Amino acid sequence: MNLREPVASIALPDENVIAKIVAGDLESLGVLFDRHEPAVRRILSYLCPRSADVDDLVQLTFLQVIRAAPRYDPKYPVRGWLIGIAAVMARRHRRSLKRMTEWLVAWTVEASRNDGKTPDQAFDSVETEQLLLLALSRISPKRREAFVLVAIEGTPGEEAAASLGIPLNTLWTRVHYARRELRARLVSEKP
Repeated sequence: MNLREPVASIALPDENVIAKIVAGDLESLGVLFDRHEPAVRRILSYLCPRSADVDDLVQLTFLQVIRAAPRYDPKYPVRGWLIGIAAVMARRHRRSLKRMTEWLVAWTVEASRNDGKTPDQAFDSVETEQLLLLALSRISPKRREAFVLVAIEGTPGEEAAASLGIPLNTLWTRVHYARRELRARLVSEKP
């Protein structure tokens, strides 16, 4: 028996737990999480190449349950419904990664235009940009978002913090650590 699950919830079928979530009982979301998290995690680990993303996607899946619960059809098993939500979260995640990669490639191409540089200068410039993109891809998404908005795009701090939905001090902390991490990675990855 899971200590977090109230004794009364143990006997409730999944369909009734969903009904309680629809009624606003978020403790029931915890019950659903405890029951189905291993299966959802297993499916997401197959769908996502990076294990670091799986934890986030598991959380997103169960947060999405709050929105999707009113549309749940009790004719179908809850496990299958949850796996469907997880698959949608994985697809969205892959699309957002694809968009970010396309944006970074476009940014690199634009930045690497040969503005009268010698071939050696152009090669060095492209090599430096590739190192920067590699280093940028290896920092945490939250730090990367803050760094890109502030340092690359020049977005004012207040606007960037509002865009990300975080306090201004949190934004500056993320930018600080992103810069530190980028510097360290660029120094260690130099050929």
